[in-house]
Amino acid sequence: MSALTLSDTSTWLPLDGLAPGFDANKAEPTADLTGRTVALVDERGTRIVHRFGADSVEWEYQPGDGDPIAASSGIDPYEAFEVDTGLYFAQFHHQHKPDEAVSLVIDLTNGRALSIIQAIGDQFPGNTAVRQLFVPSLIEGVETGGAEPAPTTALIGRRVMWVYSSEHAYEHVYLSPQWYSWQCLAGPEKGLADTDENSVWEIRPGIYVFTWREKVIPCASVTIADHRNVRAIRSHGVLFGLDESGTVPTHFTFGAYGRLLSNTVHPDPYDPAVPAPTAGAHAQDAGADTAR
Repeated sequence: MSALTLSDTSTWLPLDGLAPGFDANKAEPTADLTGRTVALVDERGTRIVHRFGADSVEWEYQPGDGDPIAASSGIDPYEAFEVDTGLYFAQFHHQHKPDEAVSLVIDLTNGRALSIIQAIGDQFPGNTAVRQLFVPSLIEGVETGGAEPAPTTALIGRRVMWVYSSEHAYEHVYLSPQWYSWQCLAGPEKGLADTDENSVWEIRPGIYVFTWREKVIPCASVTIADHRNVRAIRSHGVLFGLDESGTVPTHFTFGAYGRLLSNTVHPDPYDPAVPAPTAGAHAQDAGADTAR
């Protein structure tokens, strides 16, 4: 790809064009969930039962009060990855509804879970082609411990390099609660860069769910990464969106090895993690700075 085409988004690689070889650093899926039933209950009383087999998960969805989603059930192929002791990341793409995919973060040690539903279209609020819904819940029959999964600003200011294979490498710069920038360092997209929407949730201390929603290519991603050793970060992820034709849903898992390259610490008045002051307060602060 020549430098002349880098800003021409019509030449950017479609999601299905990225897949070959991109998953070389994917972890070996785990069979730890095989034979286990995991029932999740959220604050609305919505209950989802998952019965994990060797290769497929059978699920039943019973909505609680105020949940507009109708009761349903199904069976889908899945993959699961062990993130930490008792912590799993499971992925499945609905066969009955191919424009929807599910990522489950299951903490069997602390009895907590986070479901991330990705949907193509306008099922959820947002402006991107693929949108995401986050639902924390408790696991029935497991004693609750630790902190509830929650949005976090802990990654803001970090610049991390991610290596997905011997040929694919990217860097991420986490800018704010809403935005991050990426640049391809190696691979078929080398030289491409953009800024897209992101969401970050803390699952355990130092372990984060990081998701993004692209505006150029109709796709989104859910990843979970262990940042406790910033020289040897490990992530597991899934990409979901539309193929080159713009009509066929594409879903594949991957993994990466990461390393912290730098960390920017903003002075308090300019910290992107801090909500913007009101117009009046900003004017007062500016005046005070001028007076000094």
